[in-house]
Amino acid sequence: MGTERGRGDQSRERRREQIRERREQARLSAREHGLAEAAERVERSSFERGERAKAGGFGPSTGSSALTRSRVRLDLPRPARRRLLPEYDPEAFGRLSERVARFLGTGRFIVWMTVVIIVWVLWNIFAPGHLRWDEYPFIFLTLMLSLQASYAAPLILLAQNRQDDRDRVNLEQDRKQNERSIADTEYLTREIAALRMGLGEVATRDWIRSEFQDLIKEMDERRLFPQERDEGDR
Repeated sequence: MGTERGRGDQSRERRREQIRERREQARLSAREHGLAEAAERVERSSFERGERAKAGGFGPSTGSSALTRSRVRLDLPRPARRRLLPEYDPEAFGRLSERVARFLGTGRFIVWMTVVIIVWVLWNIFAPGHLRWDEYPFIFLTLMLSLQASYAAPLILLAQNRQDDRDRVNLEQDRKQNERSIADTEYLTREIAALRMGLGEVATRDWIRSEFQDLIKEMDERRLFPQERDEGDR
């Protein structure tokens, strides 16, 4: 029994040494060819083989090797996803919508639109027949105006939403500023009240003058009636 165990241990040690040699050879070859990823895969596979050799199983690879192969590497960035919809800059599109909405809300736009409609109608009424492209009842003109309205309404709504967001931010800043102003005002009010209470205990010029006057009167009275006071004291 002891000899069989010793032979089994020797065979396992030989297999481990062979696995280590194969791993070192694969790593050196991968480094020479600049294939770092292949070296990692070889190292993982050799490590799994070593673990199976320790456990005593030499069968084919199981689901653990498949999981390690399909695992996504964390040291590499993800590839860009393909999107069917075109990409755009929301900030640039929002600025464009504000410009369009600002132009649509001016009298210049109304004047130019009125001039275009009048020229369109007059041309399609009085121009020669082969030069008219939209005769009465001006269906193409109606289509163009409805198309303009269908695009103008979302642009105006987008511009209003951006303006609402800016107004919300401004109101929040104003509210914080008002809170700070109120806090500063309350602090100054408390300081002024403390100063008034402190000044109430300070000797003012009028109080000192009144005290001096009383003292002078008392000294004069003592000079005029010194004997009476002495008798009274007796």
